[in-house]
Amino acid sequence: MLKLTATQYSLLALFGKNAGKVLTHHYLLREIWGSDYTRRTAIPPRLYRQLRKKIERTPMHRNILLRSGVGYRFAEANKDIRTLSCLSSPTI
Repeated sequence: MLKLTATQYSLLALFGKNAGKVLTHHYLLREIWGSDYTRRTAIPPRLYRQLRKKIERTPMHRNILLRSGVGYRFAEANKDIRTLSCLSSPTI
């Protein structure tokens, strides 16, 4: 079972619901932080790194893919993550 923070859980759930689609930086900020996103210019890269460490088997098998200058995409081949059955509730 994965232990995720509330932000990691929200981000992974958003990626799972939109597997295969490129999600812009602006969209991710608005969906994760809501109206508070205006105070942030980007999602901290460490958040993606930490989430990758928890869900990816190896660095060669990426689930979260960067589209430089645009945003991120969750690999289409991993649609089974949509169920989120392997995830625990966020730990705060």
